[in-house]
Amino acid sequence: MQLWLCPLLAFLTGSIPFGLLIAKAKGIDIRQQGSGNIGATNVLRIIGKKYGIACLLLDMLKGFIPVAIAVNLIQIEGKKVGLVHLGGLDAFALMLPAAEQFKGQVVHVLTAMAAVLGHNYSPWVNFKGGKGIATSAGVLLALMPAGVVLLVIVWVIAFALSRYVSLASIIAAAALPLITHFGARFHHLHNDKSLPTLWQSGTWNKPLFFLSLVIAILAIWKHRSNIQRLRAGTEHRFTRKSKSGHV
Repeated sequence: MQLWLCPLLAFLTGSIPFGLLIAKAKGIDIRQQGSGNIGATNVLRIIGKKYGIACLLLDMLKGFIPVAIAVNLIQIEGKKVGLVHLGGLDAFALMLPAAEQFKGQVVHVLTAMAAVLGHNYSPWVNFKGGKGIATSAGVLLALMPAGVVLLVIVWVIAFALSRYVSLASIIAAAALPLITHFGARFHHLHNDKSLPTLWQSGTWNKPLFFLSLVIAILAIWKHRSNIQRLRAGTEHRFTRKSKSGHV
């Protein structure tokens, strides 16, 4: 049951259009404002900072929570996956032997992909949605927290240099498969440097690398209109306000 229930739960959770709901609570159809996107960036621009941050956190959680549940319901003998141990789920957990780790990794990754696809193509908004950056960050935080820290650093540097949220997101998305690959290259078994790396031992998480590629491609594809505006020089750019209030 866990093998199909986790991806289904993730898709339904991911499909909740928090940006649309937050905007509607303020009497605004966010799809008719700004970029028309229901994600946190457009909510921030149109409704305000605190609502944009709330949307960002909720979109992250709808990716993080189902994947955190999945890695607790489908465990792999001898491997600790994820940041959070939900002890209350141990009685319902399926414990796979180490020889079947690939099966567990596939289900974890399918759960993560389902959450992102639910956000990007929500059935509640005619199979449209956001660009998946926040939800992708949530699922990756549940699967590879150290990688997310590196991605945030990449995003912050790109944004600080360009002041474009879209460009920073595209660069971070493109960096994701590289970070996942190098993580496998340099991560040692049980963090013991006397042992071979995950790559050398052949135990690196191949489904996770595939997920990183899919997330990167989806994120860049969903930013195609931003890419066109960047090329045309019409993309919205965040600038600091001066003390006099002028931008």
